[in-house]
Amino acid sequence: MLGARLKKLRAEKKLTQRQLADKINVTHVSISGYENGNRTPDTETLEKLADFFEVSVDYLLGRSSISKGSDLDETFDSLAEITRLVKEYGIEQIGFFDIEEWKKLTPEDVEDIRNHFEWVAHKAKQRNKEDK
Repeated sequence: MLGARLKKLRAEKKLTQRQLADKINVTHVSISGYENGNRTPDTETLEKLADFFEVSVDYLLGRSSISKGSDLDETFDSLAEITRLVKEYGIEQIGFFDIEEWKKLTPEDVEDIRNHFEWVAHKAKQRNKEDK
């Protein structure tokens, strides 16, 4: 998740890997490694990236779909966010409801999906309990 988000944020600012590297004082090889998933930034570098892009560390790590700490408010549209994610990760290219494509999933793929849905539902239940 870090690689995809970092690449997206860098592209939004129209920066090369080398330009971003210069701005946060790392090598362009490091930025390339982060984006390709071959390297993991240390805590200090992760904080520099979050500060530079004005996003949360949780957003960079994929632990939140909310890029800024104050973005979650009463106007949050979960359906719009899910639609954006489907487009961001190219899921719409195979067709979300294309049965033939879903038939190609391995049992491990289906288990991963089930585990992720369980995790999301569990987090939502915990959050709802905390809000009461």
